[in-house]
Amino acid sequence: MSDQIQFIVEKLNQEPFRKNYNLITFDSLESMQLLQLLNDVLGEIDPKHAVDIREELPEQTAKRMLSLLGILKYKPPGSISDLSAFRQGLVTGSKPVIHPVLHWLLQRTNDLKKRAYLARFLVKLEVPAEFLQDDTVADINKQYEELMEGFKNLHKECEQLKTSGLSTAEIRRDISAMEEEKDQLIKRVERLKKRVETVQNHQRMLEIARQLRLEKEREESLAQQKQEQKNQLFHAEQRLQRAQLQLKEMHHAVVDSKPESLMKKLEEEINFNSYLVNEKLPRELESKKNSAYFLQKVVAEPAMSQSDLNVLEIKMNEVNAQINQLIEKRMMKYEPIDSKFSMYRQQASIISRKKEAKAEELQAAKEEMSSTERQMLQKTSQAHELEGSEVLKGDEFKQYVNKLRSKNTFYKKKRLEIAEITAEYGILQRTEELLKQRHEAIQQQLQAIEDKKGISGYSYTQEELERVSAVKSEMDEMKGRTLDNMSEMVKKLNTMVAEKKASLAPVIKELRQLRQKCQELTQECDEKKIQYDSCAAGLESNRSTLEQEVKGLLEECVQEESNYRYINCMKRNLEIQLQRAKEEMKAYVSPDPQERRKAIREQYTRMILEQENLGKKLREKQKVVRESHGPNMKQIKMWQDFEQLMECKRECFLKQQNQTAIGQVIQEGGKDRLVL
Repeated sequence: MSDQIQFIVEKLNQEPFRKNYNLITFDSLESMQLLQLLNDVLGEIDPKHAVDIREELPEQTAKRMLSLLGILKYKPPGSISDLSAFRQGLVTGSKPVIHPVLHWLLQRTNDLKKRAYLARFLVKLEVPAEFLQDDTVADINKQYEELMEGFKNLHKECEQLKTSGLSTAEIRRDISAMEEEKDQLIKRVERLKKRVETVQNHQRMLEIARQLRLEKEREESLAQQKQEQKNQLFHAEQRLQRAQLQLKEMHHAVVDSKPESLMKKLEEEINFNSYLVNEKLPRELESKKNSAYFLQKVVAEPAMSQSDLNVLEIKMNEVNAQINQLIEKRMMKYEPIDSKFSMYRQQASIISRKKEAKAEELQAAKEEMSSTERQMLQKTSQAHELEGSEVLKGDEFKQYVNKLRSKNTFYKKKRLEIAEITAEYGILQRTEELLKQRHEAIQQQLQAIEDKKGISGYSYTQEELERVSAVKSEMDEMKGRTLDNMSEMVKKLNTMVAEKKASLAPVIKELRQLRQKCQELTQECDEKKIQYDSCAAGLESNRSTLEQEVKGLLEECVQEESNYRYINCMKRNLEIQLQRAKEEMKAYVSPDPQERRKAIREQYTRMILEQENLGKKLREKQKVVRESHGPNMKQIKMWQDFEQLMECKRECFLKQQNQTAIGQVIQEGGKDRLVL
């Protein structure tokens, strides 16, 4: 409380109040003086309230102050009974009521001035509904609201200009600089005109230059139109590619699917879109409308400071705590009939939340798919611009990758075979060269022998006959083998078909039984899944209720623990204060004067008396100093004059002594001359 009063006194002693108070004088103010002081502070915030409260009734003063405090969003502490006590204290000028109001006002004077200024134009006049039935009144009210909105916009623009850093001095400097540049340009144009006037056919040249400038501007506009048309053509090509892609996908979907699957897909899309239109989008629209309404309500209110936001946050936390307590009480006191339906309600809420989550995931996936499709179209267009081939996608790309991998392995294998064949080829080539050399040597020897025997050419004819017979025998063998192979292959195929039929007959019978069994198991699985989902939903709801109960109990435990610690601290403080009060009362009631002197009241009383005596002495001394100030100043002036006079006499005396000494020296010098 002392810090609060000290802050109020410091602020009141500063500009623009300059009250020259101290703690004692401020504490000794009467109720009417306190009310006038509060009215002066309110008048500084809003000049309409700068009046003398002695000239109006107390009820009018209280009503005026309460209305301004309501506009300034002052929240008096306490409940409704405390509010009535606050009004009564404001009428009577009670210190416990006035001091907090002064402290709150002096803490944020500048913000409150701005709020009071805005309240003059933004506090809406409430017109009764029966008066608004009149068209004239309704039109005037509408104009009033439009003017209020215009004032809001203008005020926002003004604040933005103030905070933007632009100043009139800078704008003036810019304008003056532009005017100087304009004058310089005018002078340059005049000089150029004078130069051109001396040239022959200058009018024709100027006309040609003007036409050139117009043609350049036209060229720029045509280039811009060309660029725009190119962009439009590019976008049209993209749309065409997108439509072709969609058409291709639809063709694929129609080719690969059946009417039943198409109908099922369409039903799913219709269900999803109907859910979005009937359930999700209306809820989102309603939430957006509510948020927009609250935002408009917040914008319509005057600007709020950080302290107001803190107060609202505290209130919001309190209301949330009350809501949680009411929910817990309701959960603890619900009837048995409600307990039967609570599980189903929780299951329905869980399913609806899951449904909303899946719908959001599906919508996000669709948006992502559309964005990827747009990116793919852009990439394909870029590839076509670069004169590349068509971009593969999906299964085609996978097949292409697999094909490349198989070709790569085949290429590596063939490359190894080529390396081996190359090495073998080198060896065989060397062997062939050696054999050719030996064959040539043998042929030369054979030819020489045939020449000796007289049968030249015999070996060559023999080789040709052997080669033809060998070729004929190979052809005959090949024909025979081919016929045998074909007959054997036909027999094998017939036997294989018969074996496959025989082996597949029992398998087909088993497959039919297994299909029937699979249908039965699928139906049973669906039933079990439904039971599992219901059981899981019930367990999840029970778990959520238990978690809420545990959370509530933990919060209650923490709150009770904090209350316990707070009560213990308050108890210790009260015990200390009680002990000090007892010691004070004991010292104050004690008959011993020494003990009485130890009491705080006696000490403060003694200090107050000492300060009052000191003040009296200082005032008497000040009075004596003021009375003797004039004579003392005259006496100081006389002494100064006397000092100057004595200084002058001393200087004259010194001059006279110097003159007498010089005369004596002259007389002695004359006597010496006479003697000589």
